[in-house]
Amino acid sequence: GPSGADYVGDDERDVELQIETSNFGATVELDQNVYTWTDKVFITVVASDYNFDSNIVDEIGTDDKGEITIRTRAGEVQYRLAETGPDTGVFTGELVLTGDKDALDEGGPQGTSSEGLAWPTDGTIKTRTSDGISISFDYSDSEAPLVASALIRWNVGEVQWLEASYAATGSGVVRIIDPDMNINPDAVNSIDAVVFSETFIGGIELTLTETQEASGIFEGTVEFDPESASDGHRLQVTEGDIITAAYEDETLPKPDNGDTLEITATTLIGAIVPPLERAPASNPAIVDAFGNSIASVSVDQQVLITADLTSGQDREQDFAYLVQIQNEDEVTIQLSWSAGTLGAGDTFSQSQSWTPSETGSYTATIFVWESVNNPTALSPQLSITID
Repeated sequence: GPSGADYVGDDERDVELQIETSNFGATVELDQNVYTWTDKVFITVVASDYNFDSNIVDEIGTDDKGEITIRTRAGEVQYRLAETGPDTGVFTGELVLTGDKDALDEGGPQGTSSEGLAWPTDGTIKTRTSDGISISFDYSDSEAPLVASALIRWNVGEVQWLEASYAATGSGVVRIIDPDMNINPDAVNSIDAVVFSETFIGGIELTLTETQEASGIFEGTVEFDPESASDGHRLQVTEGDIITAAYEDETLPKPDNGDTLEITATTLIGAIVPPLERAPASNPAIVDAFGNSIASVSVDQQVLITADLTSGQDREQDFAYLVQIQNEDEVTIQLSWSAGTLGAGDTFSQSQSWTPSETGSYTATIFVWESVNNPTALSPQLSITID
């Protein structure tokens, strides 16, 4: 009743108390769309509603509400994630894929999965060589779980030399890129390759070490020696040798699972010469059968179209010498060629014969190629007019 009254209950008022709850939604994210079979997977869940205490680092996945399940075709793990800091509402964790222990003859992964409820940074799950991974977050009793997924597959490796050429008394670095051989992402792994030269075709076995944890990039150094026999990581070479690095990739993606592919890369011992300087032609001329220069050519007179070839390299070079004859209308009436080998530092004259059947003005164009089937030019082309 009113103030001072000696009764109560005659005046009544309804008071309504409203309690509001938030529902900000949530997201589940993975750091990659595609993984290899032994990758480390980083998981991020943004769920502000699970930031229960703004003064501490909360966890999700520890009870029926907020349960996190990680699945592949080979395993299933219950997981928990930790908040990145007090009051962030962002929860993260990492999980190691452990592959299939039976997929490789030796040196393969563990192929194990965590048991029980795994902690944010020590979980493992086994996978198949071609698989998928899904992270399921039971965000709400009334809604379907939130899911993030990615593929798991093998990759085709790549072999590289870090330089196109090396000195005969120097050293060369082989790089192999093969994420599938990052067997343990928490350690620096190693793989083997074979390196051989034209001088020592039997080759040496080279151990390559991962550049850092989980990089999937492996490097090894070969020591070149023109005098000593091959031993360890030392390879005997000769100036001009082609050096080959060969790697056996046993982890091929579908449909080649189970097969082995040899992947190679080559480098040169000696200087790399630009293509047009490897066998440059010069002094084009029209001569008779005795090598005498001819000012004019008669019908049915056999002549030779010559040029001097000079080696620009310190090794032998195979070549094809081609001569194209065109008339005044730029119609090709003859194309002929010869092949040979130009020694290191050599110079000699090369020629092709031609017999005109009609009077007129003609143009002879000279080409020097790697071969008739490989038209990589070893010289700028030359032209000469024939009247």
